[in-house]
Amino acid sequence: MGYLRFSLRIVLLFTALFLCVPFYYIWRLLRLPNPWPRTFLKIAAFACGARVRIKGTPIRRDVFFISNHLSWVDIAILGGHSGTAFVSKEEIGNWPIIGWLCRLNDTVFVSRSDRMGIAQQINQLRDALEETWAITIFPEGTTTDGSMLLPFKAPLLKVLEPPPPGILVQPIFLDYGEYAHEVSWTGEESAPSNAWRLLTRRRSFLVEVNFLEPFDPDHYSSRKDIAAEARRRIAEPLSASLGGKPIV
Repeated sequence: MGYLRFSLRIVLLFTALFLCVPFYYIWRLLRLPNPWPRTFLKIAAFACGARVRIKGTPIRRDVFFISNHLSWVDIAILGGHSGTAFVSKEEIGNWPIIGWLCRLNDTVFVSRSDRMGIAQQINQLRDALEETWAITIFPEGTTTDGSMLLPFKAPLLKVLEPPPPGILVQPIFLDYGEYAHEVSWTGEESAPSNAWRLLTRRRSFLVEVNFLEPFDPDHYSSRKDIAAEARRRIAEPLSASLGGKPIV
């Protein structure tokens, strides 16, 4: 049955891809606002088993989302339900098919080792904000099992130092609840292994996307302060979801 579930989900993913990509290029040629990456990602999240419940009100434009991170399916969930582009490590841009799909959604690829190129990366982020109106970053730098919140890495938030005019920061808390351990991608598990495990699951899973209260980054003196404030706001509902466990 696992092979059958995997096959059906892959068929749905590729059907969505073949339907959405031609329309994406047509809309791009006509220079129209392009809904097709968002449409594909929403279908992809559904195909992976995600049933999404939105809480709070997402800002539609001129927003920098900061979110906790559990799985690669986070990208399909957030992109499909907010239309955001993403910041990703540069090696993902070289992955077959995945890298191409990321570029269709205006992903900004950054190098963790190229400190000399940080100015160029900041310019890319600013351009992406102007193009897509929304950028999401996962400042933990890796995924967790949902029972913790790693320290936030502040370097990429330099794009908010100073912030572009009119930009707000909106923290996002992704809550997979009882399904967190089943869905999360942690440890030494490879990407194919994790994808196989997720796509062969028997049940769908509920994920709550909590769009938390936004704040003006212009009110904070540095990117480290912005990162700390975003982390504090995400830590509060995470602690509540874990029965009051303190998040350090």
